Amino acid sequence: MMELIADVLLMAGSFGAGVYCYVLSGRLQRFTTLETGMGGAIAVLSAQVDDMTVALEKARGAATGSADSLADLTARGEAVARRLELLVASLHDLPEPQAKPAPADPAPEEERRLRFVRRRMSRDALEVAE
Repeated sequence: MMELIADVLLMAGSFGAGVYCYVLSGRLQRFTTLETGMGGAIAVLSAQVDDMTVALEKARGAATGSADSLADLTARGEAVARRLELLVASLHDLPEPQAKPAPADPAPEEERRLRFVRRRMSRDALEVAE
């Protein structure tokens, strides 16, 4: 009798393990489905990673080009600054300019203003215009 109970319990355990494996198999199949499951999400994320890698390489190339251009412009600016410093330093070596003699009795600025004269029109001209 004990053997019969042991066999029944063994069969129930085997049946439970089979049902568990069947349910687990279905879940795993849905998990890895490329269209709707986690596999699809992984495929989409993989494609996005590839796109981001390409975009990163393009950005890196553009940044490198900009850095090189900026370095060239900085070098040119420093060269121009050195040249300007030399030019300003050479201006100190020039002799002082001679003062020009003042012109003989120039008219003051106030006397040189323009003057406007207003004239009234005659009454005959006004009547003709009407």
